[in-house]
Amino acid sequence: MDVEWRISDEPVDYEAALADMTARAAAIAADEAGERVWLLEHPPLFTAGTSADPAELMNPDQFPVFDAGRGGRYTYHGPGQRVGYLNLDLSKRGKDIRCFVHALEGWMIDALAELGVEARREEGRIGIWTGSGDQEAKIGAIGVRVKRWVTLHGFSINVAPDLSHFGGIVPCGIADFGVTSLAHLGLDAGMAELDAALKARFPDFLERLSSACARNG
Repeated sequence: MDVEWRISDEPVDYEAALADMTARAAAIAADEAGERVWLLEHPPLFTAGTSADPAELMNPDQFPVFDAGRGGRYTYHGPGQRVGYLNLDLSKRGKDIRCFVHALEGWMIDALAELGVEARREEGRIGIWTGSGDQEAKIGAIGVRVKRWVTLHGFSINVAPDLSHFGGIVPCGIADFGVTSLAHLGLDAGMAELDAALKARFPDFLERLSSACARNG
């Protein structure tokens, strides 16, 4: 099954992106549209997931705050951060949400490896992590929703955002660790290089869905 790739060169308004993504998911569920991966950036903003704790929004006046409808807690989006919205049909790829999230984490880790970043999962923590000791930090976030077995939302990877912007929230509810980016790690890779790495490792991600996830679902 072919999956459309859409890349937006200019920052996309969050509410417009949410409406577009929701409409696309409904069309996929009705068998009226194909699956899609949408790579974009947003203007600076905070989003609140379904488990968001108001105490973790320390500066509500810093940027606009949106209810995302996805799982998870507070997240920052802004220029220099690659956001990936996935509208995939799990009724055809495996009705296993946990497996889908695990495969999504693997895709992010594989793409970062293409750019020379040793990234990993950490037991008990959401997101993608890199570094060790005092340098351990989060480089990627995940927040998804599944409706009628079609996925919404997806992931974000920090390329070169203003990391001070994360100070207005407790990112994903994890206060004991900081956030990092490709630029902060001293890498020259930009959006184009990350996009190319994501696309190169996308077939592996789909293979995980069609093997492990389809078997479980």
